[in-house]
Amino acid sequence: MPRIAYIQNMEEWSDSFRFSHKVTVRFSETDMFGHLNNTVPFTYFEEARIEYLKAVGFMADWLNPERESIPVVADLQCDFLAQIYFGEELLIHVKVHTVGNSSVDIHYKGTRMDGTLVLTGRGAMVQISRHNGKAIPWTEQHKKKLLTEKVQTA
Repeated sequence: MPRIAYIQNMEEWSDSFRFSHKVTVRFSETDMFGHLNNTVPFTYFEEARIEYLKAVGFMADWLNPERESIPVVADLQCDFLAQIYFGEELLIHVKVHTVGNSSVDIHYKGTRMDGTLVLTGRGAMVQISRHNGKAIPWTEQHKKKLLTEKVQTA
């Protein structure tokens, strides 16, 4: 397996995920050879991240137009470990890796239903003001929720 910069110990990293979201590769997400298009995992990460954040209890506040804070993705990367084809079902696993002042580093793991690892990823999300775009620090309650994630698979 190739070395992935954001993963120090693959077994420990992989075993620490507690949330996953199932996706099925649609025909429109593949190229002329039936392979998953290389842009699609980012959509899968987004879908799984939203489901995770709903489970943690953050999305309702962020979607409320009267609240000041909203989340934005600051960076996102994906490492492809195996070919993925039309019709395959995948589990996209999500976990919080680290929490900063107003940011959170989220990690992703994509597996086939038999557990075969096909994708890994990570990305930073920042909580900002919808009015001025400046970072809004996490409250201690938010940090605790993010770091103790007692969420179940969707």
